[in-house]
Amino acid sequence: MMGFWQPVTNLRDYVPQNPPVVTFFLCLLTLAITFICLSSYSYNHTLPNPDSVKDWNHLLSSLSQHRLCVQANASSSELVSPVPSPLMNKDSLATPTKTPLTTLHLKVPLSVTTNSNSGSLKNLGLHTAFRASQLHLGGTETVDVTLAFLSENDTYTCLTISAPAHLLPMRLLPPECPAFKKNTSPIHVEVSAQKPAASQTCYSLHSQDDPTLTVMLTQEERNVAVRHLLEVSVCLLGVCLVLCAAASLTQSVIRRNHWNGLDLQNAPLMDK
Repeated sequence: MMGFWQPVTNLRDYVPQNPPVVTFFLCLLTLAITFICLSSYSYNHTLPNPDSVKDWNHLLSSLSQHRLCVQANASSSELVSPVPSPLMNKDSLATPTKTPLTTLHLKVPLSVTTNSNSGSLKNLGLHTAFRASQLHLGGTETVDVTLAFLSENDTYTCLTISAPAHLLPMRLLPPECPAFKKNTSPIHVEVSAQKPAASQTCYSLHSQDDPTLTVMLTQEERNVAVRHLLEVSVCLLGVCLVLCAAASLTQSVIRRNHWNGLDLQNAPLMDK
């Protein structure tokens, strides 16, 4: 029986006769090699945490998607709105529903442009309120935001944000913003989805991705991911080996049956 087993010849004969099985084998082999390469890359490089959907890059990007406009018919007294002091205890603020608020005063990579040709952006302050859903934070709570731009060409902005603690990303916080040398009364603006009037002043925000604010996988989490990838790769390679073994034995069985048939045909017939 062993004399009929020719694995190389059997595989060479099997490939052109069974293209669907060969294609399936190549797909499994490619997937296994891809998982091995991905596990090697994951082990040697830091990767963003896909389960952490809330970080400061995400929040600033959501913030920059909105246009902030001054009400066209607002009086001068309505333009100025009081803003909570960043020096207040962040747990001392509360909404009318007694929900504790967290107030943060941070220096973030956010710049501003305006459609108005008059006026300087230096020492400008903007104050508005968002719904949490508008910033893709989930929920219906109100998020108070105050932006202070210290210079016209500065790519960083002082952001004062006040919201329930569970809405804000508390990992990898941006640095605290330094105290202002000049106190300014922020202008009250509203989120506008419509095209502004010609006489209406609007401000557009532009965020920059900061890698230091992205939540990365820890070494322990990376090790778990690498182990799972390698386990799947070993299973796929095992299936590939089984397919190769089955293909290498197929022709041997056919040849053995073929020779057995010939032996039966060549056997002398016994006279009755």
